Amino acid sequence: MQFTVETTPAYAEVNGSGRLNMVAAPLLREVVAAVVAEGSHHVVVNMEGTEFMDSSGLGALIGCLKIARQAGGDLRIANVQPQVKMVLELTSMHRVLTPYESVEAAFSNE
Repeated sequence: MQFTVETTPAYAEVNGSGRLNMVAAPLLREVVAAVVAEGSHHVVVNMEGTEFMDSSGLGALIGCLKIARQAGGDLRIANVQPQVKMVLELTSMHRVLTPYESVEAAFSNE
């Protein structure tokens, strides 16, 4: 899984495509940690291209959320695909990581 980052004045958007599993999870953590260290404390993970997520991927998202919040910001997810949404709902993590319809909607009220 490859990740790209696009920075706007309001937030940084992290894009990834493929499978968010035990192989890709550490890389996501590294990318988000670097983004936050560079000063973007509001992060949106665009999951439009993420077709699969396992427990390692979920753990990575929670770890990324913690990184952002410890820096005084927040992490949100957008464009969640059906399998990923199912994992979030089965684990009740959709209450912590609320899926947004679009990247723009994630921080639209900020």
